[in-house]
This record gives sequence, structure tokens and C-alpha cells, in this order.
Amino acid sequence: MQDQGGIYIEDGALIGHHVVLATLNHELNEAHRHDLIAKPIHIGKNAWIGARSTILQGVTVGDNAVIAAGAVVTKDVPANSIVGGVPARLIKRIDE
Repeated sequence: MQDQGGIYIEDGALIGHHVVLATLNHELNEAHRHDLIAKPIHIGKNAWIGARSTILQGVTVGDNAVIAAGAVVTKDVPANSIVGGVPARLIKRIDE
């Protein structure tokens, strides 16, 4: 976990082996590429983060969401959904 931007993990969340939570990124402009941009990561209640997933800065994982193993999550994940792939995309909604 790289937590300078802040990491918030709600109750009941499951986090698999070798997960990367990266709250920092760099500017794209070459003159400012050494500048760091910090944004928090939020993991909702009962979310399940599969092994070797990467969650990037500024992402919120909704309650009860599932991140497939090996996914790279670059955008917010809605509650009650399953995402996977590189970059992660919606696979399906989970019925409550």
C-alpha cells in the first residue's frame, strides 16, 4: 500500500494477496513529471478485492463490489458490481 493520498477501508472488506493500492501519480507534463498528485482510495463495506489487483489513486470501490484477480482499476466501481480486466470494466451487476 502506498498511502500518502489516504486509504479508507470500510468494515467487512476482503483484500487478496499482492494487491497494490497506489494513491500517488505523476504529472504528464515533462517539466513537472517529478511532481506527485495524491488522491485517496475508498474501499466500501464488504467489497472483495481479488489477488494481484491494482487500484489507482482517486478510485472509490462501492459497497459489496468485487474486483476480479489481476484487474487494474482506474475508475470508480459501482456498488454491487463485478469488474475485471486491464483496465477494469463492468462484468455484471450483483443482484441483492
